[in-house]
Amino acid sequence: MNPNKKRLRRTMMFLNAQKPGLIKDPYIYKPDSIILDLEDAVAENQKDAARFSLFHALREIDYRGVERVVRVNALDTPYWKEDIRCAVAGGCDAIRVPKAESANDVKLVEDAVSFAERESNRPIGSVLIMAAIESARGVMKALDICEASERLFGIALSGGDYTKDLQTHITGTGIELMGARQNLVIAARAAGVQCFDTVYTNLNDMDGFRQDVTNIHLMGFDGKSIINPRQIPVVHEIFTPSAKDILFAEKVVREIDEKKAQGIGVFTVDGKMIDIAFYDGAKRTIALAKASGIYKGDL
Repeated sequence: MNPNKKRLRRTMMFLNAQKPGLIKDPYIYKPDSIILDLEDAVAENQKDAARFSLFHALREIDYRGVERVVRVNALDTPYWKEDIRCAVAGGCDAIRVPKAESANDVKLVEDAVSFAERESNRPIGSVLIMAAIESARGVMKALDICEASERLFGIALSGGDYTKDLQTHITGTGIELMGARQNLVIAARAAGVQCFDTVYTNLNDMDGFRQDVTNIHLMGFDGKSIINPRQIPVVHEIFTPSAKDILFAEKVVREIDEKKAQGIGVFTVDGKMIDIAFYDGAKRTIALAKASGIYKGDL
């Protein structure tokens, strides 16, 4: 398995691949991933120019550990295969499949990525895939999509297109997204892949954004798609365990390891009743703290 499949992805920041001013140094804001966009952000008559810009950015810019995902054009357009060839040859880390509605959509992209890896002499399996769910059908097929390829590291909700398909609109309350959000998280967890929420487009409402991120964190998402560097600190704060969370997780892991050896199944930590079911969650908290670079313990 590609070791990057489970990497930390709290923030995935969209950038127009055609705009040199945007793509030359986004690493200074410290997003976990960037999504270099060849699809919606690029006009129909500018697709070739955007690919040229993308290729040279991937080849020449040191993104300093920030993951580089390329969103290609939809599979019903004449552009996506050349998008993949260019992105893989340039050295991208992953391809984002837009408007995924079936396992076959992912498999088509997987085949194109494999071809591009061979063509550009990259190791087979080095380029990962993520799928964007943008329709009611995509939501209903989420588990099939999640299990379609070993390359697939996660799925993401695209709320704008999804709500249009649902014949509603983005309200800012999250009500219109609740069903899709929970369904995608459940599918991702069942398949053992990651799940990412849609963008929050009102940059003037940072309180609303904070509440939105808090909600999706509680729902079980791994991270959020973003459109502006101002949003990064809020997401990272909410998705990074606090010192209190880490300390409690350490206590749980140590207590369970000790009590298990003594044949004790239920006990208390800081006044809370704990059993073996808490173990995996505590280990995840510590793993997230390590990935975020804030854990200095020995577990």
